[in-house]
Amino acid sequence: MIELFTGTGIAHSILLFAIVIASGLYLARFKVKGISIGSTWILFLAILLSHFGFRADPLVLAFMKEFGLILFVFSIGLQVGPGFFHSFKVGGVKLNLLSFISILMAVLVTLIIHFVTGESLQTMVGVMSGAVTNTPGLGAAQQSLSDIMVERGAPVEAAADAVGNMASAYAVAYPLGVIGVILMIVIFKSLFKIDIAKEKAELEKEDNDADVARRMHVEVENPAVVGHTLGEIMKEIGDGAVISRLWRGGVISVPRSTAVFEKGDRLLIVTSQSHVDTLRLIFGEEVPMHQKDWIKMNESLVTRRMSITKSSLTGKRLKDLRLRSIYGVTVTRVVRSGVELVASPNLKLQMGDGIQVVGVASELDQVAEMVGNKPEDLSHPNLVPIFFGIALGVIFGSIPFHFPGIPQPVKLGLAGGPLIIAILLGHFGPQWHITTYTTHSANMMIREIGISFFLAAVGLGAGEGFVSSVVNGGYWWILYGVLITMVPVFVMGLVARLAFKVNFYQLCGLVAGSMTNPAALAYAQGEFGTEYTSVNYATVYPLSMFLRVLAAQILILFAL
Repeated sequence: MIELFTGTGIAHSILLFAIVIASGLYLARFKVKGISIGSTWILFLAILLSHFGFRADPLVLAFMKEFGLILFVFSIGLQVGPGFFHSFKVGGVKLNLLSFISILMAVLVTLIIHFVTGESLQTMVGVMSGAVTNTPGLGAAQQSLSDIMVERGAPVEAAADAVGNMASAYAVAYPLGVIGVILMIVIFKSLFKIDIAKEKAELEKEDNDADVARRMHVEVENPAVVGHTLGEIMKEIGDGAVISRLWRGGVISVPRSTAVFEKGDRLLIVTSQSHVDTLRLIFGEEVPMHQKDWIKMNESLVTRRMSITKSSLTGKRLKDLRLRSIYGVTVTRVVRSGVELVASPNLKLQMGDGIQVVGVASELDQVAEMVGNKPEDLSHPNLVPIFFGIALGVIFGSIPFHFPGIPQPVKLGLAGGPLIIAILLGHFGPQWHITTYTTHSANMMIREIGISFFLAAVGLGAGEGFVSSVVNGGYWWILYGVLITMVPVFVMGLVARLAFKVNFYQLCGLVAGSMTNPAALAYAQGEFGTEYTSVNYATVYPLSMFLRVLAAQILILFAL
């Protein structure tokens, strides 16, 4: 039993992780002046316990760190995947440009400190990697340094000492690299006088774009439409609208494609804001009616919300179900991740989608049976795509990219590879008939477990030599690291907010992603209660990771 608390075996390591994580998350509940550092408490407690002699098995430590980070970024990738490419088109170039500026400034600050203080550039690369919380960058720089020194005839021991010195500098700078980014987010919130509710409302308003559904009630007035069938008119309209119901002479029906329009017909149309003006020109002006009016006039038609719970429907287009022609019902909208989408014929369905269907009750029962409509089935996780995706991500992250003049290839690593694969699965999975649906609570569970493992492993690994490194002159490394962390982020934040008018939630994702700092993302999500930051984090993270690894290797070339 004593060995369980004082040893370094597997059971001791698991116990240590459990205590650190549970205690850290408990402390995260407390706020000082309304501010909490959230799960970052895990990092501090891990450093403290490690300093006082509580050690984890090195293999367990390495595994927990990498696997925890993989779980964290993979769950984010699956979540943001469906909207990632739309987000990238809207602001991806701008955000990645700002991220590039931050990376370039970090390199410049590192070089300035090197020239002003005379500190070894190899050591400064270790400090920079810790300050920007970029472990792959440190690993690539260490490998390049060791290979070049050995090739030039240096003893293996000397190369090992130089590599070890970089690791010490990294370990000293890393904790404040995490805290510094979180502190900058807090500073930005105060400096820019952020109104959280207002910032969130602005993003929600932007989301009300061409895909988000709205109702309109029109009366057929255009002579060019009278006498033509619904099918003929829909060919002209395209996928931008669904005619849900037709009112004629006091009778309401679900119109089929063969229905012929007459002057004075009233239509209930589900469309998007971008198509409203076009539909007014095609049919006529809107009339003052309400959704309840249609229900009162004809109680034989029923509106019902159903869930797509059959995995076989993943990737199928809405028109492939032939609901209108077979059952005489109409899908008026599709609800996905809380957003109402226009039920266009070519919309590809995903498991977990909600569809709103209008028709006769007996027909709706048949439709419900066809789509599944068993919400309890959604509680079963689809683990095969998740672990298969992680495997592909690890392989992709290990692919070397060679650049002229760089002695060692650049890799995206065990974080960048799984993130990119998860984004692709989240976006293209339904098109490839791959079911990647997970409930929001399951996604959050995976994410929180991942970041908790990661922070605990980093702290337990850094705590052993943290104090001794600081006492033996490493306190300068802390100062250098703080400058490398905060100066680029501060400048980038000012430019992003003042010049590019970046929303605060987007700024949080930009800061965390450009600094490859998952702890800062977890803090922003937990403190401000939104998922908007994840999309922007994922937008800049892959390129930022790639460039930071490349920058570390280039600096080593200058150092030698």
